[in-house]
Amino acid sequence: MSDTSAVLFRPFTVSSMNLPNRIVMAPMTRAMAPGGVPGEANAAYYRRRAEGGVGLILSEGTVVSRPASRNEPGIPFFHGEPALGGWKGVIDAVHDAGGRMGPQLWHTGSTRGMSGWEPEAAVESPSGLVGPGEPRGETMSEEAIADTVAAFAKAAADAKRLGFDTIEIHGAHGYLIDQFFWQGTNERADRYNGATIKERSRFAAEVVVAIRAAVGPDFPVILRVSQWKQQDFRARLATTPAEMIDWLAPLVEAGVDVLHCSQRRFWEPEFPEIDGETGLNFAGWAKKLTGAATISVGSVGLSSDFLGAFGGEGAEISGLDRLVDRMERDEFDLIAVGRALISDPTWARKIEAGSMEKLKSFDAATLAELV
Repeated sequence: MSDTSAVLFRPFTVSSMNLPNRIVMAPMTRAMAPGGVPGEANAAYYRRRAEGGVGLILSEGTVVSRPASRNEPGIPFFHGEPALGGWKGVIDAVHDAGGRMGPQLWHTGSTRGMSGWEPEAAVESPSGLVGPGEPRGETMSEEAIADTVAAFAKAAADAKRLGFDTIEIHGAHGYLIDQFFWQGTNERADRYNGATIKERSRFAAEVVVAIRAAVGPDFPVILRVSQWKQQDFRARLATTPAEMIDWLAPLVEAGVDVLHCSQRRFWEPEFPEIDGETGLNFAGWAKKLTGAATISVGSVGLSSDFLGAFGGEGAEISGLDRLVDRMERDEFDLIAVGRALISDPTWARKIEAGSMEKLKSFDAATLAELV
């Protein structure tokens, strides 16, 4: 093992889940599940990352049982048969390779997919908005909200039943849960809105409470959150540490074990006005303020952020010095790796061996296949 990377390969335990190292495969939408059902190709794709040394694999977004919970046709379901049978094949393949894995549970809200595909049912969101002042779809009734909470809980229970090691709730990037957080898309006049981020977190807290009840006290629950939205890269839900406490602390109290803090570049400080240009990042502040374990993510090992990938751009390999420095001071607990693992399933093994010269740079062409 390389002395430089040794900190990445310390074991980590959260609740009932023991991980051999600190490397997480980030959830990355692949939309390659025909009819919403993962098959042998999907199982092999995830198995290769387990064989390649990833400590924890988080699946691409998988949608809960709502009429229009996905915005692309190839996004997998996490409800009903044959989809759940397909996911059983995935987790069995990962476990056979010695890996740990959780599905990311998702509802895309009123967001649009990149292909222009439209679901047959009307899309739903807190206020029938996809962005500030931009109508799309239907405003959710309280009955629809309750049904959605129940759908998340059912999916989590199914994940535990199938043998997954954890689950992640997607509450980031301008999708449904995040649309409740964000004032720009939440104009409701009921208890799911309010002047503060704490009030607008009620829906997310209800999802977490229902999931915790469904999976019991010892099953790890991860929540992915972000300041930025695909609708507005500059959006910020918490502009001060006090606001971040109001946002995240109630969710940890509701039952979240790990906060997965998404930012476009992990090395950027969250509040540079407080601790400078080398200060704590989003995951660092979330850990400091809530006491929860955190995952950081954002352009790990690459020279550019992920947004260019969707425009067909590749990315060159970048050093890990900034990551190692932050992990050595326990700023956050785990690091999620995205595009680097799409093109190179053995990325973690190569890092562990100190074989940086053998790493593959990200090639956007690999987005079209399950390498």
